[in-house]
Amino acid sequence: MTKLIKLIFTLTFVFTISVGFAQINRKQIKRKNKAMANYKGQNNGFTKQKKYFYVGVGVNSMNYFGDIAPKSGIFSTKISSTRPGFVLSGGYRFGPRYTLQASLSYGTLFSDDNKAADPTGENSNYRYKRNLHFKNNITELAVVGIFDLFQNQGSYLSRVQITPYALIGLAGFHHNPKAIAPEASGSTGVALPEAGQWVSLRPLGTEGQYANLEPTDANFGIKPYSLWQVSIPFGLGVRYKLGEALDISFDITFRYLFFDYIDDISRNYVDLDVLDGDLAKAMSDRSMEPTGAKSGNDRSQYISGWDTDPYTGRNEGIYNTVNGFGQEGFSNNRGGASDNDIYYVTSIKVSYILGSSFRRAKFR
Repeated sequence: MTKLIKLIFTLTFVFTISVGFAQINRKQIKRKNKAMANYKGQNNGFTKQKKYFYVGVGVNSMNYFGDIAPKSGIFSTKISSTRPGFVLSGGYRFGPRYTLQASLSYGTLFSDDNKAADPTGENSNYRYKRNLHFKNNITELAVVGIFDLFQNQGSYLSRVQITPYALIGLAGFHHNPKAIAPEASGSTGVALPEAGQWVSLRPLGTEGQYANLEPTDANFGIKPYSLWQVSIPFGLGVRYKLGEALDISFDITFRYLFFDYIDDISRNYVDLDVLDGDLAKAMSDRSMEPTGAKSGNDRSQYISGWDTDPYTGRNEGIYNTVNGFGQEGFSNNRGGASDNDIYYVTSIKVSYILGSSFRRAKFR
């Protein structure tokens, strides 16, 4: 009996030890298999097989910060002014963190003093009186460098699920600011044949760009701005792996501009007599219009309480304006020329990785 007990004890002990070693050995095998699964071989640099091209398509929205904004902060914008657009892109990934991307995008900037400015606000009352608005269709071609926060030394197959990134580059764009013409000029009462139409503002020279200004005029020396411009796009984004060859990305990029006329507003009012034609005069000063041309807001209740200033222009024309608006003077600001305009683009894109030659190894 004693021998039987000893035998049972011995077999139990051996079995327990065997199971223990088996479990340890099993864990070691799992660790080795995991290491083998994740093994990418010796680091020989970002080889040709790991590089790839991609194409993408998406939607965007453009928002603007300039002379027609609710507040002075750079992020001040009116959400209701947001308009949808689209973007086409293509890129080449040439490093563990680095991608060169080109994109063609289209979008619209829009803002309106009657929507963005509070008529009773101490700091916004001036802009409400000004009564300007604009829209600007932007067609842009941009080339940017994208820098991933997480590097991938392997192929596109081993890219991480979520990748934050930064980008910076150079863009060229075409623009053409427009506004809706009123029924009649607020300063002269002359009816306009263009009433209700979106008219291009640059050919009108609303701040005296085509006028023979005198050296004593506030805007003396002003030149017409170009409809072709360059900008520096920079921003942040995040990319998410949808599938083996499919990504979705979201980014916000600012456009640093080198001019201040994306909204056709920058400097001072000029004597309306120097402008060529009734349409140019009407679009330069809109302070006396009883309604907002785009919003349709009734402004008459406010105009009745403002100080108006009828004056005779240098060519004997008679104009009725709100005091400080629509006439020559260094203190009669139409816009703020000290800072250039900015716009920023929010985009969501889906990208497809093209024809990579790399494939997973197959084992029998």
